[in-house]
Amino acid sequence: MAVAFFDLDRTLISANSGALWLRRELALGHITRFQALGASLWLARYHLGFVSMQAAVARVISRLAGAPVAPLQRRMEAFYDETVRALYRPGAWRALAAHRRAGDRLVLLTSSTDSLSRLVARDLDLDAVLCNRFEVDAEGRHTGRPLGVICFGEGKRTLAREYADRVGAALSACAFYTDSYSDLPLLEVVGRPVVVHPDHRLRRVARRRGWPVVHWDEPTGGSAMAAPPVVPTSGP
Repeated sequence: MAVAFFDLDRTLISANSGALWLRRELALGHITRFQALGASLWLARYHLGFVSMQAAVARVISRLAGAPVAPLQRRMEAFYDETVRALYRPGAWRALAAHRRAGDRLVLLTSSTDSLSRLVARDLDLDAVLCNRFEVDAEGRHTGRPLGVICFGEGKRTLAREYADRVGAALSACAFYTDSYSDLPLLEVVGRPVVVHPDHRLRRVARRRGWPVVHWDEPTGGSAMAAPPVVPTSGP
């Protein structure tokens, strides 16, 4: 048994879905310019090393306290259909198909939200999703608290190890595809680390350690469903 873990933003797709979502929410009037600026400043502080991504994600989740889940999910579905579906890299389809032929489990491992990740997993016919999940109360409203481990950095390694243990796979037999230096904790322990369109820090590490660096090309602009067909598996 082996598992192929795939990052989402700038790996399977060619852009950062979080930034695109923020821009869309602002354009549609669901957030104010002040809120968008605040989110951008927190992201800038993370890139400058002043805050951890765990802290940034926790802050974003806390801002959802009291918000009903259903309207947000409907907006996410529209966002996925109108924006994200066209962003899958051609090489991503080929990599998924190769792992499927080899009999590997295909798992999305992303810092994105559960509401977006489940839509990705549905279209790509993935076996599982490991992502950031939010606690919801009995009335269908966000509590403002994360559910489980924050899926970022060390959290990704924790979640991947737990999943591999559940399905009886050794991480040394697994692959992980990502673009980000922040995913180094997991890249260092899988048997097949693959660097996809890496950021400059990860490119340096990959060159030093002899990890493969691949380029999956840019989307052609068509729908993800126009990509090479994925043959469904018989089940997880």
